[in-house]
Amino acid sequence: MLMTRKGANLALLLLGGFRQLADAATAELSRRGYPELRPTQEFALRAIAAGATSASELGRRMSISKQAAAKVIALLEARGYLARLDDEADSRRKLLVVTPLGHQAMQAGEAIFDELRSVWAQNIGAEALDQLERNLALLVGDAGVDEDAADWSGLDVQ
Repeated sequence: MLMTRKGANLALLLLGGFRQLADAATAELSRRGYPELRPTQEFALRAIAAGATSASELGRRMSISKQAAAKVIALLEARGYLARLDDEADSRRKLLVVTPLGHQAMQAGEAIFDELRSVWAQNIGAEALDQLERNLALLVGDAGVDEDAADWSGLDVQ
């Protein structure tokens, strides 16, 4: 009996589409002066800018462990994309803040993903891409585009 792989093929196509965008964005980030930054790290910066002020909160928002979040934070801090500041309300706590370099990187990342989207629109047509996005939004709901609800588990964040 011949078995079809339609479900697996769909998953692989979606993963392949993400990987293609992420790889192209990584290469372009490097060309624009951010050779060490990966798209998932840029997504972590977005979560921090949106209010994830601790490793625990970043871990929750990205669906990764607190330890993985701490590694990402240390890496982004060492590269100058974020800083830890004293919490005026609790002297034992440090707050995460995106630096000006981090904001520049986020702007570059956003522009790059917009440019990559334009390439896809040229390849399949703007209306077809708009329809694809609408259909994906119906299937995954707000979690697909809500940075607070996104699940980044399993993605290379380092």
